[in-house]
Amino acid sequence: MNKIHKFYILIIPAFLLISMGLKQENYQVNNSPKTAFSDSTIKSDETTGLVVSEHLNLVIAHCTACHSSKLITQFHTDRNGWLEKIRWMQQKQKLWDLGEAEPKILDYLSKNYPPVEKVNRRANLKKIDWYKL
Repeated sequence: MNKIHKFYILIIPAFLLISMGLKQENYQVNNSPKTAFSDSTIKSDETTGLVVSEHLNLVIAHCTACHSSKLITQFHTDRNGWLEKIRWMQQKQKLWDLGEAEPKILDYLSKNYPPVEKVNRRANLKKIDWYKL
């Protein structure tokens, strides 16, 4: 392929995008994990996406050492649920004993990632008269 063909292969798609009014900023992706909160006053850590709150550094040190912070932001439960998750990780995934940090980590998780009502799922079907196929 000669230089002219390479030039057209690169320039024509760029020209089409510009002429159609498509700009690069329209396609930038925000990769930071989202919290379950829609409150814009809640700040999230730029690196992890976790809610900025007391004991955040402990959570980053202990939790993100093994997995992505997205696993935290996507899981919402009460204090007992978080404790069960920690115990499961200790039994199945070889998570170390958190020692004195455990209550503080549980405080952080239960405060910032509590149970949420799922609103993006339709209600269960009720009293359906199914027919045989």
